[in-house]
Amino acid sequence: MSRALIFMSFLTALFFHTAAQAETVQFKAADGVVITAQAGGTGAGTVIVLFHMAGASRGEYNEIAPRLHQLGYRTLAVDQRSGRSFDGVQNETAARVGRDPGYAAAAPDLRAASAYARGVMQAKRVAVVGSSYSAALVVILAGKDRQFADAVMAFSPGEYIAPQGSVAKSAAQIKVPVFLTAARNEISQVKPIAARVTSSVVLFKPKGAGRHGATTLLTKDRAEYWTALERFLHDNVPLLSLIHI
Repeated sequence: MSRALIFMSFLTALFFHTAAQAETVQFKAADGVVITAQAGGTGAGTVIVLFHMAGASRGEYNEIAPRLHQLGYRTLAVDQRSGRSFDGVQNETAARVGRDPGYAAAAPDLRAASAYARGVMQAKRVAVVGSSYSAALVVILAGKDRQFADAVMAFSPGEYIAPQGSVAKSAAQIKVPVFLTAARNEISQVKPIAARVTSSVVLFKPKGAGRHGATTLLTKDRAEYWTALERFLHDNVPLLSLIHI
């Protein structure tokens, strides 16, 4: 068998092994709302919790999560109560609630997802990814609670949560590494947030146009975003084994 065929067989096996590990899970927020999420990946004691943008679902990470798995991370892609669907995946949490209660109302869902990763998934380290409104929420929650996240990655955060200025104010309280980025024409709205962070912070300014939220990782400009994100992960989100020797 040629080296090319061996390599392709390895990639195919890796893909199906990763896909086989995907599992739909449910847990409750503090107010009793049942949250649906997709857990995936194997091995690492580090879990990256993935939160979607407005009007979306955990389906926003259908193509993103597998790449994170290939890097060695486990993931938890969450359906927040504010959303609808994405890439053919219905937001089951929002469907249970029956109406969109607004962005800020999803905060208990984010807290519960982080707690689920640390508890049930036994994560030694939890990193969070926010997209659009959830990017604003991960900044706010990380500023309020050191246990919420060990690293924050926010795609297109803005002052989407009342009162105005609360996201930048919360950024000043974050004590963990932060990665911030957005579409090129949105960087000006991210700069005031980045300027308030006193911990280690990366503000990635793309050369390409990009796109709003984490879906910029799926565009024709995705290579530069992935390069920046992977460098941040390598430097700030170590892979921690679940196996004690």
